[in-house]
Amino acid sequence: MHLSFLSLAKPVLHGYFRSSCSWRVRIAFALKGVEYDQVPVNLIRDGGQQLTQEYKTLNPMQQVPAVEIDGITLSQSLAVIQYIDETRPGPRLLPADPKKRAQVRMISDLIASGIQPLQNLYVIQKIGAEKMQWSQHFIDRGFQALEPILKQTAGKYCVGDEISMADICLVPQVYNAERFKVDVGQYPTIKRLNQALLEIEAFKVSHPSRQPDTPADLCA
Repeated sequence: MHLSFLSLAKPVLHGYFRSSCSWRVRIAFALKGVEYDQVPVNLIRDGGQQLTQEYKTLNPMQQVPAVEIDGITLSQSLAVIQYIDETRPGPRLLPADPKKRAQVRMISDLIASGIQPLQNLYVIQKIGAEKMQWSQHFIDRGFQALEPILKQTAGKYCVGDEISMADICLVPQVYNAERFKVDVGQYPTIKRLNQALLEIEAFKVSHPSRQPDTPADLCA
């Protein structure tokens, strides 16, 4: 009875409108049709609200997102997405086929471990004046690896013709690439997939320009 009550409670996403990791979770919730509440954590205001002691109890790494769901708190976006996939009905975010599922995880990890952390806010604040060149270098390096992989795995989407966790990771990373003035046209498969995904409602409603904490000048 206790567990069923917890599962009826809305999940709570503590995140930031422009955080790629928060966006991944928003996309997953939208694809699954899960209603949730948002608690904004401004990564810049007040010296970074993620650095408060209060927030540290939710996410000891002092990063976003933190997701309160079913009586537990999860703090890594891929872990959150996999939990949502395993506990909520709706389209699968990881394919049933083991080979395709491995490809989805490979692409997701390439982005979530090999590209995004090297140009997240905490890192580029440490880099200082060279942050643009630094970010461009590591995004280009990652995309140069990702493009030939996607040429092999992609159909309509990153792996075959079904949306997966790989697509959830791709779109926020392309958004970051464009913010850092990377020429995405050099990567035709990445560009094609991103354009197709941005036409899907779950990716539209979760976009950084449409969140409760989006600054007025950036709203769609």
